[in-house]
Amino acid sequence: MKTRISVIFLLFSIISLSLSAQKIRVVCVGNSITYGLGIANREKNSYPAQLQNMLGDDYEVMNFGHSGATLLKNTTNPYWKTKEYVEALASRPNIVLIKLGTNDSKAPTRPMYNEFESTYKELINSFSTLPTKPRVIVLLPLPSFFTDSNQIYNPVLIKNIIPMTQHVAFEQKLEVINLFPLFIDKPDLLPDGVHPTSIGAGIIASRIYEAITQKGDKKFDIFSKIKEEKRISSFYGFECASFTFKGRECKVVKPKIAAPGKPWVWRARFWGHEPQTDISLLERGFHVVYCDVAELFGNADAIDLWNKFYTLTQQCGLAKKAALEGMSRGGVYVYNWALANPGNVACVYADAPVLDLKSWPGGKGKSAGSKEDWEIFKRDYNLTEEQSINFKDSPLDHAEDIAKLGFPMLHVVGDADDVVPIAENTTLFEQRVKAAGGNITVIHKPGVNHHPHSLPNPTPITNFILSNTGYKVNFAAIPAAGNEYRDGAGWTPEKDWWAQFENIDSLQLVERKLDILFLGNSITQGIGGHRTYVTYKPGLKSFDSVFVNLRWECAGISGDRTQNLLWRLQNGNYAKAQPKVMVVTVGVNNIIAGDSPQEITEGILLITKWAKRNMPHTKLLLLGPLPTGLKKDDPKRKSYEEIHQLLAKSHLKSVIYLNLTDGFILPDGKLDSTKYGTDGIHLLPEGYKAWASAIAPIIKKLLKDNQ
Repeated sequence: MKTRISVIFLLFSIISLSLSAQKIRVVCVGNSITYGLGIANREKNSYPAQLQNMLGDDYEVMNFGHSGATLLKNTTNPYWKTKEYVEALASRPNIVLIKLGTNDSKAPTRPMYNEFESTYKELINSFSTLPTKPRVIVLLPLPSFFTDSNQIYNPVLIKNIIPMTQHVAFEQKLEVINLFPLFIDKPDLLPDGVHPTSIGAGIIASRIYEAITQKGDKKFDIFSKIKEEKRISSFYGFECASFTFKGRECKVVKPKIAAPGKPWVWRARFWGHEPQTDISLLERGFHVVYCDVAELFGNADAIDLWNKFYTLTQQCGLAKKAALEGMSRGGVYVYNWALANPGNVACVYADAPVLDLKSWPGGKGKSAGSKEDWEIFKRDYNLTEEQSINFKDSPLDHAEDIAKLGFPMLHVVGDADDVVPIAENTTLFEQRVKAAGGNITVIHKPGVNHHPHSLPNPTPITNFILSNTGYKVNFAAIPAAGNEYRDGAGWTPEKDWWAQFENIDSLQLVERKLDILFLGNSITQGIGGHRTYVTYKPGLKSFDSVFVNLRWECAGISGDRTQNLLWRLQNGNYAKAQPKVMVVTVGVNNIIAGDSPQEITEGILLITKWAKRNMPHTKLLLLGPLPTGLKKDDPKRKSYEEIHQLLAKSHLKSVIYLNLTDGFILPDGKLDSTKYGTDGIHLLPEGYKAWASAIAPIIKKLLKDNQ
């Protein structure tokens, strides 16, 4: 008997090892941030754990974070002497993520910085030479909001740790992910100044997910296609080739892995200034290029030079359409070239752009202008003073023509800009473009002058360029467990998202063959049902009275987005429970998060497809997001309306789709304040009553049809 058991156990072990070997093994090397210190339910909410849920069963993500660990060896807690390091080496990794350096910014380690790069290279080598030959990705530190300069100190991270790590990535030709800017504007997600919350860990996991799943061409080398003599240097960890073309200084920075189709960003002016957007796009496989045409102010000579340089980019294999990036006077360059080459432009990102040369450098309005540059401008265009005052060939003068070209535009401006006043440039341009049917978005920075350009966290700019070149990852459509932790979400204290998920799952098994299951977010959660971990149930009375004598349950979790519902369906007991009718209400949290209507719609449709495929006996009532946005011109309302326009055109099969507007939106476009709270999102008891009454006839018919 013992022999039989031993044989069975051995066979089981062999099968387990075989299955494990088929997975892509991801090793997370790091400190307390990797470990998940301070995160509620860190075993499920640390960034390695969240990454595992996003990547799914084809991957095995292992957390080898050690709190307080340093990269440097001669410290009180070097990573080299931890059991986690030994275990990481023995784990047969296929991908290694290294996130060290944060603790090395403390005062006692600073005298040893001459050893930092060589030690980092040694650590990388210890993994890269393993038999599995893993892909090694370097993660730069998060910012620190400590004020004690002896502790983990932000200036040291910026001036020392990050540049040294980037230089290592450059010399070792390794991928590098800059996490620093993703949190620089989010101190609330680092409540102790250093360690992220579960939501912050989700941001890290999402960014790593992008990198791991990124497709591309590792062998593509644009430098080999540039025949001019080149000088290679580091551009924040990436290889940059500098060369002369047609008598002009040019630069090309190549990504570690070129994205399919070879997308690229064309920086018009001020190379390397506020480079955070360029860096983030390099990480995602974009090339970044520059051809100096200063100072020609976008005249015919500048366009001719750029046309020749564009021909070079095509000979080198880059995409036909470029994402144009124009800072300050660079705005003139990008728009003038776009007018001459409309079919070669994917989108335009303009930052505090000059759009009327009479405003700057002319100083003919509120700006002081620049006398020196005004003289250069006149020479460039061969103008007299009188002719220059009547100049009508700036981008602003061609706003309607630019609008008709169809490419999307994003402007980032300081509202207090007195160098290039927005009232004389972007504001007028925006008005004329929109009036002509053009696509322009403006991000305003209140109280900010002409400088600094860009955004400390470039994510909105990066996403704009990714979206309009077809490279943005749609996280609304990628199954992911939730990471909410707030007691203020209407939950019993200490009962986080995972407790809510498990509570719903257990209820479904106990109450199989439900008549109705309501699936959604906090609005649905407010129905309450028999949930034992929910404390706020403003809709319970109404739903109990309307659906009396029917067996129904609530599967709403506060904060959930489309990706969370999709994950819950795939990993929960919904298919086993097989309710007769399931009502899906989701999307508003995606709107709040900034997902586009197209992305949100895709996520909603994936939910319906999964449900119809795996719950064939369940009738599906799709509501999408309920009306939101206090007024008609509220951005949330516009997203809500576009989502429903897309859903209405989706030709949903075997799904009952309903857009609830009657009784929720008043004739003047405002939300009914008797039914909605002041946030324009959550329902009051009267709103729940209207909701239940509106869907009751449809549900009763579906139940009758399902008998």
